[in-house]
Amino acid sequence: MIETPYLLFLGDAPDQLAVKVAQGIRDWRPENVVGQLRLPGCQADVKVPDMDLAEARAAGAKTLVIGVANRGGVISDSWKAELHTALEQGFDLASGLHSLLRDEQDLVATAKAHGRMLHDVRVPSVKYPIANGKKRSGKRVLAVGTDCSVGKMYTALAMDKDMRARGMKSTFRATGQTGILVTGDGVPLDAVIADFMAGSVEWLTPDNDDDHWDHIEGQGSLFHASFSGVTMALIHGGQPDALILSHEPTRAHMRGLPDYQLPTLEALRDMALPLARIVNPGCEVVGIAVNTSAWGEDQALSYLEDVERRMGLPACDPFRQGAGRLVDALDAIG
Repeated sequence: MIETPYLLFLGDAPDQLAVKVAQGIRDWRPENVVGQLRLPGCQADVKVPDMDLAEARAAGAKTLVIGVANRGGVISDSWKAELHTALEQGFDLASGLHSLLRDEQDLVATAKAHGRMLHDVRVPSVKYPIANGKKRSGKRVLAVGTDCSVGKMYTALAMDKDMRARGMKSTFRATGQTGILVTGDGVPLDAVIADFMAGSVEWLTPDNDDDHWDHIEGQGSLFHASFSGVTMALIHGGQPDALILSHEPTRAHMRGLPDYQLPTLEALRDMALPLARIVNPGCEVVGIAVNTSAWGEDQALSYLEDVERRMGLPACDPFRQGAGRLVDALDAIG
């Protein structure tokens, strides 16, 4: 059990996208956050009070959460001094990075000496089965993206929130470190052995009531040379009844891949839907979620209107505008 509230550690993150873990916690569980800790050179800000360790402890923070998602998921040497001091001052540490806190022997020693806990949320805790492809009861929806980090998790959380507000049966199913830290449960999919990834998604989304929707947190992109595998596991393990196309329109190239351009929404639709229909022939693309955070209101609305005309599907920014129209589309096929 990770104790709250949190102090979010942004380290020396080079840009806002690098702190998507901290941003996700701040946006969806603000009641669990007392502040942020930034090292010199940090170029990110999740718009909560800047605090040092002593100030955060005085404000009640119990866990320092590493809110950075860097390429490769490594614990940087430049963070170590602050992490050791946090343990010495009574903080537990929590991380969703691929590099595990428990493998950093210096941190393990400091934690042991001061009676503190190290929480690695990207460690599978279940012996997952191999996928069997059998049809399950209940409904499932998956957001698939033109790239990584375009808002797939936000889309799923927003749809789940809207459904719950309407009294509908709904569950958000976390598959990544941010979602797990937000909700407290889930499958760290990109840390699962490849042969068991689709099976872990089947395990995560079991049989349910016929009118219940599972909102599966999306990962990666079918078009991303580095991270397409997790997307395939979600599509085939999740057996979605509905797909939401997710897009961030200001990207100059795929994240971390400057030689690769983002696909069009049409290309994403035409790639993802046949793959989803392998395991669920009734799957449909029902809407489009666009991350418009880089734009003002008028530009965002103009872009969304153009996408909706072009694609013939409801298009919205579910975090900025709410996910009501996407939920309406799901309800229509339910």
